[in-house]
Amino acid sequence: MTDSDPVIAHVERWLQDVVVGLNLCPFARKPLRAGQIRFVVSEANSNEVLLEELLDEFQVLDRTSEEEVETTLLILPTYLRDFHDYNFFLDEAEWLLKRQGYEGIYQIASFHPHYQFADTRPDDEENLTNRSPYPILHLLREASLERGLKNYPDPESIPHNNILRVEALTEAEKRALFPCLFS
Repeated sequence: MTDSDPVIAHVERWLQDVVVGLNLCPFARKPLRAGQIRFVVSEANSNEVLLEELLDEFQVLDRTSEEEVETTLLILPTYLRDFHDYNFFLDEAEWLLKRQGYEGIYQIASFHPHYQFADTRPDDEENLTNRSPYPILHLLREASLERGLKNYPDPESIPHNNILRVEALTEAEKRALFPCLFS
């Protein structure tokens, strides 16, 4: 069994320092402070097992209120470490979401230590906006996301602003916030 405490602590630090600290997600601060983020460390060693875990987490969200659990981070410390494998798995995850009738109810956001947007080079700084200490499947409630976007001025500017933030980081700040890039 995986010792999840150090993994969760690492992800919480990343959320605090990078996601909230750089304001990459303007909606993350509130649930983080309120303790409404569910952290789950996956022990999957195959896509089939991971799909079962993902379905279990959708069902947990079904059974809990937004006030109790706003969002879930399914953390993969040992599986899908290769970004291409992870990216292929995302198609299976979306298939599961649709097949189980969760389209429009939940959404999956993706984070990975080697995240790379289409048409970018691996070292392009914009990739830092989706880089995390481990591969992560972030399960979001669509209704919460829609409320947040509705109340946020100019939500279309978020990705561009995030790129500007990470591009403005000094080399020392990048080393501190993204140590996996320099190890």
